[in-house]
Amino acid sequence: MTSRLLGRCARLLPRATPQASATAAFLPTPATGPAEPLWAQAWRQPVVKGLCEGRSSFKEEYPIEPKRTQLDELLERAQSPQDVLQAWAAQGGKANQAAKTLVQLVRLAGREKGGAKMDQFELLNDPRLLDIMDTVTAQVASVWNGTLVSLLRSLSTLRVPPTAAVQHSIQTEVLWRVRRLSYKQLAFLADWGAGRNGQMEVLLVSAALKQLELRWTEIADARTVSTLMARAGHLSPALMDRLEDKALELAEGFGAEDIRRVSVSLASQGRRSVPLLRALSYHFLQKPSTDLTTPLLLDLAYAYGKLNFHHSQVFQRLAAELLPRMPEISSADVTRCAKSLAFLKWLHLPLFEAFAEHYSVNSQKYSTLQLCNLLMSLARLNFQPSKGEEFYKKVHSALEGVLPSLEAFLQTDVVWSLCVLQQAKPQHITALTQHTHVAKLSEGSLSRVENYRLKLLHIIATLQLEHPESLSSTLPTEAMLLPSTLGRDSPLSPLQTGLKGALGNLVGGKAEALRTGVNTIYGWTIDGELVVDSENKPMDLVTLTAPHLPGGGGAKSLPEGACRLAFLTWEFPNYGSRSKDLLGRFTMMRRHLKLAGFILVEVPYYEWLELKSDWQKGAYVKDKMGKAIAEEMAK
Repeated sequence: MTSRLLGRCARLLPRATPQASATAAFLPTPATGPAEPLWAQAWRQPVVKGLCEGRSSFKEEYPIEPKRTQLDELLERAQSPQDVLQAWAAQGGKANQAAKTLVQLVRLAGREKGGAKMDQFELLNDPRLLDIMDTVTAQVASVWNGTLVSLLRSLSTLRVPPTAAVQHSIQTEVLWRVRRLSYKQLAFLADWGAGRNGQMEVLLVSAALKQLELRWTEIADARTVSTLMARAGHLSPALMDRLEDKALELAEGFGAEDIRRVSVSLASQGRRSVPLLRALSYHFLQKPSTDLTTPLLLDLAYAYGKLNFHHSQVFQRLAAELLPRMPEISSADVTRCAKSLAFLKWLHLPLFEAFAEHYSVNSQKYSTLQLCNLLMSLARLNFQPSKGEEFYKKVHSALEGVLPSLEAFLQTDVVWSLCVLQQAKPQHITALTQHTHVAKLSEGSLSRVENYRLKLLHIIATLQLEHPESLSSTLPTEAMLLPSTLGRDSPLSPLQTGLKGALGNLVGGKAEALRTGVNTIYGWTIDGELVVDSENKPMDLVTLTAPHLPGGGGAKSLPEGACRLAFLTWEFPNYGSRSKDLLGRFTMMRRHLKLAGFILVEVPYYEWLELKSDWQKGAYVKDKMGKAIAEEMAK
């Protein structure tokens, strides 16, 4: 502190201002003794400007808001663009007033309904408007920052050509001033320029985003954060990272619309920010029902489905808000919501009953694509409506004559969904076994082709096992061939590894008595296969016939009293959210394997996790196997 004070004194000593000299003339001079030191005189001399000497005052550098003029009052009272133009013609003004006039003109023009293209052309060629633009162009340096940024959007709304002098002048001036713009003006600039391809517009957006990346800590309101994330976040991943942090900080101040905007922006960019989504979920639950519009609820369901983010309380709130509004919801909204909840594997019985009832009442309003999406959603969750007969009657009536005309992949998805729901008719399936249809499914990426080959195998298995009387004498050999990667390249899960070890101990290490990872002709993979005799002792599998295998197995038929067991592991993703009910795909798998003659031994993950030692796992497998055989015998 002492050194800083001495440093200031040292800088003041050499200064000799007129005021200081005049003051020194009136200082008392001692009659006798040595002269007073210069530094002591300087200590008593008044400092007029000090360190700010040579600079303009604060008011000169930052002028106050200009006084209101008669033009400002006329602009406020204006009711139409013509009123604005007349006010300018009568009063005139400088560049900043001309810019305000142009912004007000565009605002009033946007309120007017209708209007022909000729009106727009006449307006752009109005001498009064041209005079306003010329005034702005000539004195653009005197236009205030906020008005200047607003002017960009106004000119775009008026469809002023990009090559116009006023456009070039304003955009160049904004580019020069970009560092002096506030964060709200930068956000407005980024919002305006998002999606534009002009060279100067791209430069403006890039400069604004760069400044926002550097000054993101200045952002203090939730609206700006949500707007930037929705409109400009995809243009700058670095800015989006900072906006997520800022959104987490300001989440408490988010309104319902801000929550919707941020959630949808995260979903559209595939950014699964769990802390932010949790904060948004918490604050969404605090909002009153009056703030939650139907589009907002549907957008939120879409965002959570796209990001695969589960929050049961949010889903319950969505269902509670949507149920009373079902009569006013459109068919597109029903299918959209059902699809989002199906992605989340979340089944709310009353809500899906309402979806089915909505289709039954308004089936004529559903397009074919909407019906297909609704069926695929119901099949994924394995949902059967309580009034299924009425529902499926209208479904079959709507699909009759339309199903064969669908695109090959969509047709396969719809028929597969009908198979899951046990509503597929033989004629639906036989149409898909034609060689021309199988050839269409061979187009696209390898993973997509193999996925649809599996679905086709499931569909043919439905025909073989559930409709054997309609089985065609010839089936396409392409569809009967198993994909080469099925069940071979994917690593075993801990549950599958543990079950494989327990089954190996059960058969005493005899390889011929156990099959694991069995790929069947039905498109399903069995985790373990055993054949036991009447005394529940494992038998040799190699020599026995196996109709479920592509090669048919051995030559010996199954002895009397013997049972063929299929061990199935049910992992966590095989179930619905917060449920112990299997999804539709695995319900169909269980049904097919039972019809194929297997006794199923099902090992769910939540039971296996409780087993700690190998002895417990072995005893568990024996107990499950004994219970499955006893239940089959009891039938």
